Amino acid sequence: MARSDGREPSDIRPLAITPEADSWAEGAVTITMGGTRVLCTATIEERVPAHRRGTRTGWVTAEYGMLPRSTQERSPRERGGRVDGRSQEIQRLVARSLRAAVDMRLLGERTVIVDCDVIRADGGTRTASISGGFVALALACHRLLEAGMVRSDPLRRQVAAVSAGLVDGVPMVDLDYGEDSRASTDLNLVMTGQLEIVEVQGTAEGTALPREQLEPILNLAEGGIRNILEAQRMALGAPS
Repeated sequence: MARSDGREPSDIRPLAITPEADSWAEGAVTITMGGTRVLCTATIEERVPAHRRGTRTGWVTAEYGMLPRSTQERSPRERGGRVDGRSQEIQRLVARSLRAAVDMRLLGERTVIVDCDVIRADGGTRTASISGGFVALALACHRLLEAGMVRSDPLRRQVAAVSAGLVDGVPMVDLDYGEDSRASTDLNLVMTGQLEIVEVQGTAEGTALPREQLEPILNLAEGGIRNILEAQRMALGAPS
């Protein structure tokens, strides 16, 4: 079944991960997946939250937000430090996923904050934030290593994510906004470079999903993540 943009159900959208060399941040990339574009920046702070003080271990956290015209209609800016429920849930997912990539002992008592700012939204903003956020995080860790601030690279594994679902009865990967709005089942899969599962978020809306229909969706998502992992390695200049 061909999709509205001509893709097959197993195809992810055109993907680009572009390092932002002139950013003030220790690591910065723009990730584009089809019509979705997210700026991901990683900032290193020489301090940790209270629960990490004195432990000689670090912390990775994330913030997520959508610019007012990242959507078809303008949405108001978040004011006074308030974060709406959706953004809070997404930034917790991004942070959990990225923490799986780092050895906190090697990071030392410092924090890496990964900011994910959605420039244009057309579905899959949370998974794009994880995939782009990993590259920004990796660049920041490499900078620590190059500066001699850590003894060895705190980065221990690659992490990437993609959306998938059941749309009009057909399993598909990397849903755009139109597909996501029609999906009877919608899930987000986070995996490591070794294709180990970090997290699965999934919901069946309207009609419950039989267990045997879950496997084809997960298989498509894994195939999409393989492509994203390769794009991450290329962005970092690493061998395939």
